[in-house]
Amino acid sequence: MTTPARLRIPASRTKLILLLALMVLIWSANFIIAKVALRHFPPFTLAVFRTTLATAFVLLFFLPVARRQPRFRRSDWRKFIELGIYGVVFNQTFFVLGLSHTSVAHSSLIISLSPVLVLIIARLRGLEEFTGAKVVGVAMSFIGVAILSSEHGVSLHSPTLMGDLLTLSGSAAFAYYTVAGKEVADRYSSLAMNTYCYLVAATLILPFTLWQGLQLDWGAVGTTGWLSLIYMALFSSAVAYLIYYWALRRISATRAATLSYLQPVLATLLGVLFLAEHLAPRLLVGGAIVLVGVYLAER
Repeated sequence: MTTPARLRIPASRTKLILLLALMVLIWSANFIIAKVALRHFPPFTLAVFRTTLATAFVLLFFLPVARRQPRFRRSDWRKFIELGIYGVVFNQTFFVLGLSHTSVAHSSLIISLSPVLVLIIARLRGLEEFTGAKVVGVAMSFIGVAILSSEHGVSLHSPTLMGDLLTLSGSAAFAYYTVAGKEVADRYSSLAMNTYCYLVAATLILPFTLWQGLQLDWGAVGTTGWLSLIYMALFSSAVAYLIYYWALRRISATRAATLSYLQPVLATLLGVLFLAEHLAPRLLVGGAIVLVGVYLAER
């Protein structure tokens, strides 16, 4: 039996859909895996180990094609130091530290604010104009975060407030990296930019990595801890980003960005299933307001 022509999906499109679905799954599962890894590593140790190991994996992808990449310009080294600090060191460190103090649902929803934060930073740098819908979207997004953070009451002693603020700081750092990176994005491939940023980050945190390595009880980590770290470094930090940038060559950035709405939903469901997290009313209301706000701001 043959499939009607109008129902056939081209093999290339099927491949694209499957890879994008895999990317969303990798990033959604990363919240769960990170929570598991935090049972075996201190937060700061996990953050620096992840960055260092991710740099090694990124290099494995980069070196075979290094000769075909645009030559590095010496005049850009200061920019890459800035990008490495914000896009890798601050972003990944605040993510892990934040997740150690908050829930998967809170973390994934706050990270979904990245497009809103990019919009704000771009506006401050004169690169973007605000429309009425964007202003409403930005306001709704932060109202939603405020509702999330008040899930356990409005108090400085809230068990998730510190984690929410750290996660928000990491998202803001990545948003700044996204905007600032446009100054050199035309001169380098996405793989090259990621590699140079990771090399800068790994170099800057090397003393902390060595220090944490001396402090760590390596034998007490266990197989689960090491596998969790490898997942975060290889799949979340390297493979998923390669899929994302590969996909951007085939679909618009707007269509790729729409997948960000699936990530917090899927991550939250995984948190409920595997970590026994609860879907409190304020979480559902706040989360819905955040996603609607991000949608309005991105339009």
